[in-house]
Amino acid sequence: MQRFFLTVALVLAAAALPAAARAQSAAAEQPEFAAADAAGAAGESRTLDQEVQDLKKLAVDLNRDLFLLEEELLFPSNTQVAVFVSMDVGEFFALDSVEISIDGKNVANYLYTDREVDALIRGGVQRIHVGNMRAGEHELVAVFTGHGPHARDYRRGATLRFDKGIGPKYIELTISDRAERLQPEFVVREWE
Repeated sequence: MQRFFLTVALVLAAAALPAAARAQSAAAEQPEFAAADAAGAAGESRTLDQEVQDLKKLAVDLNRDLFLLEEELLFPSNTQVAVFVSMDVGEFFALDSVEISIDGKNVANYLYTDREVDALIRGGVQRIHVGNMRAGEHELVAVFTGHGPHARDYRRGATLRFDKGIGPKYIELTISDRAERLQPEFVVREWE
């Protein structure tokens, strides 16, 4: 896609050069026509700028359409499984990483930055895994690593057995505070 943008830029730059060169040569040869040619070149460059902007918009729209098509082809909705991570409060657990296994096979590992954790605490939801899966029973295991109460290292797991039918399946891993026990709570649930 970068090659496409580079090619478009080079073609547009090459188209702009002759008009600018004509205006300069006319100004050097005949000063009385220089002002008229310069105004014509300025008008040409304005329309060229409009064409460049139109091409940029077209390229962005095409890129969006290609991305959606790629998602649809790689992950058809009838076999798709998506796993999301969210946090609530975050006083008793500072998240460092999440590891996800489905049916004993490691499918995702993610190491979080402070800014990403802050975004999750403020209500953000991260899509950590998207994949294809056959219909039937499956088991998801999520392992959360971070710092728990009293700044001690903390590693906890959560498991969910789910039945994948026809259609997409969405699963959320939620980290929340259990205030009555002063401990974090890890919940894995299916979205309906």
